[in-house]
Amino acid sequence: MKHSPELILVLNCGSSSIKFALFDAGVEPLPRQAEWSGKVTGIGGPHPAYRDSAGAGEDLALDRQQPYHAALERIREHVVRRLEGRGLRAVAHRVVHGGSKYSAPTRVDAAVLADLKSFIPLAPLHQPFALEAIEVLLTELPELPQVACFDTAFHHTVPQVEQMLALPYAAWQRGLRRYGFHGLSYEYMATVLEERFGAAARGRVIVAHLGSGASLCALQDLRSVATTMGFSALDGLMMGTRCGALDPGAVLYMMEIEKLTLQQVGHVLYHESGLLGVSGVSADPPVLLAQEDRDDATGERVRAALALYVRRIVREIGALTAVLGGLDLLVFTAGVGEHSAELRRRICAGLGFLGPVLDEAANARHGPLISAPESRIQVGVEATNEEWVAARLAAAAVPPA
Repeated sequence: MKHSPELILVLNCGSSSIKFALFDAGVEPLPRQAEWSGKVTGIGGPHPAYRDSAGAGEDLALDRQQPYHAALERIREHVVRRLEGRGLRAVAHRVVHGGSKYSAPTRVDAAVLADLKSFIPLAPLHQPFALEAIEVLLTELPELPQVACFDTAFHHTVPQVEQMLALPYAAWQRGLRRYGFHGLSYEYMATVLEERFGAAARGRVIVAHLGSGASLCALQDLRSVATTMGFSALDGLMMGTRCGALDPGAVLYMMEIEKLTLQQVGHVLYHESGLLGVSGVSADPPVLLAQEDRDDATGERVRAALALYVRRIVREIGALTAVLGGLDLLVFTAGVGEHSAELRRRICAGLGFLGPVLDEAANARHGPLISAPESRIQVGVEATNEEWVAARLAAAAVPPA
């Protein structure tokens, strides 16, 4: 093992939280486990908090005018203490959308930042916050290399027929196309699945990234060939607060008949739909599972939300199986996919035509292999590791001094 004191900081910025992780890029190969990590949650809300893997934790009182800046400053204070005199080689950022222009990890300067800001309408829940962190560091530490790692990049291998929208051809020429997202997560799966599942991983594979955002990716020979998210992160599966695939006529109806403004419709589709919108209770599946036995109108809505959530996943797995010409391996990942044995069971029960048979004890243990020997397809659970992928990409983009 070769070692040098070079560290890469990874920032994964969402609308109300910032995850961070520190990797030692002087070790070859780059360790998959961060030497230190943590997150700030509740940014912009009444109870923001800091927690890290060294056991540090505190409730925060953030500047109400600029809570995101204040959270970044608090993280920087902790990072500086953690460095203990060692230097940062680069900061890697998970950036959701790279548009049609960016398909590889990219060093960010003022011109690149301006480009990336133009993609904010395509990913309004994520893009602005990653760019805010980049802009703060560009202003305050302009010599520190920053690398944007794009969630869209992994899907550049999908064929044109999967990228195109059935709009006038000029729309394709302007960049309106299906991009796909959760690429850092799927790139990690493409790295680790062969280690875990052997030859099956190079066959016909569907990975289900089920978290507050959710999508599926069909892989063949560990390359993306189709995915459920498209032009924006609204498409595809039903999610925590996002609607997923929707008849565009419903949007026209809300605007023309119900007289919602463009901004109001956007808020409905991104923040008031999905599990939260249908259930009226929560965007969090474990919370809903705990309330589905209620014998009242709330229980009825909760059951409807969970049934729709599972049905949409089953339906899209069926569609991707058709694209692949069959299925050898189904893998669940991300918060819900990794931790909800009950939802995995329901999804697999809906896929009876594929012949999955679960090992109930293994499913309760959350994997890694949860299918029984007699199952016609293998079913697994694998924790994702987007931060390690971002650190690895940044290490390649910024060679050691």
